[in-house]
Amino acid sequence: MEERVPGIGRLALIAAAVLAAIIAGGCVVTVEEAKYSVVSREGNFELRDYASHVVAETVVDGTLESAGNIAFTRLFAYISGKNRASAKILMTAPVSQEAASEKIAMTAPVGQRRTEEGWAVSFAMPASYTLETLPVPDDPEVELRLVPARRMAAVRYSGTWSEQRYKRHRGELESWIKGKGYRILGEAVWARYNPPFTPWFLRRNEILIPVDSEAY
Repeated sequence: MEERVPGIGRLALIAAAVLAAIIAGGCVVTVEEAKYSVVSREGNFELRDYASHVVAETVVDGTLESAGNIAFTRLFAYISGKNRASAKILMTAPVSQEAASEKIAMTAPVGQRRTEEGWAVSFAMPASYTLETLPVPDDPEVELRLVPARRMAAVRYSGTWSEQRYKRHRGELESWIKGKGYRILGEAVWARYNPPFTPWFLRRNEILIPVDSEAY
């Protein structure tokens, strides 16, 4: 029996509004994803090489589950026009320029990692943008950051967005990394690819951990 995840009401409403806008426009939009190449695959585990990309990121204190909801509101406001250019950015990788009015596309996934201050939650910006061409956020809590190219170990799973499931799959991935002889280089990233109204059994969730480029 899958557990219910509390506190996604506002997030669900925002995501539902995005879906409604897409349907009203009479088209289905494929969300851009962060670019990577698969080095190796074993069941639900993969070793990937990610290209460098820009993210819009905010740090929130709280639990794993509550932090994502608070951060989503801030980041969605940024790509919806809460920036100096009043630009809208499609949700996903990097996009537009600091000048007239535009939208920034929504990309996937929504990333979340632990920091000393709390949880850092990020939207990847569409690949058409660079750090220099993205509009500056109005909200000082939102920062733009360049993520360098890196190798990541990943595990993919479906289901609810609970901390219990996150910890279980992170532990499985850490064991897989150790068994393959790779060294962990940083914090785990929790990646979510679907809006909250997606049935739990259809959701794509991942844990990503940066590792050495070569096994030792």
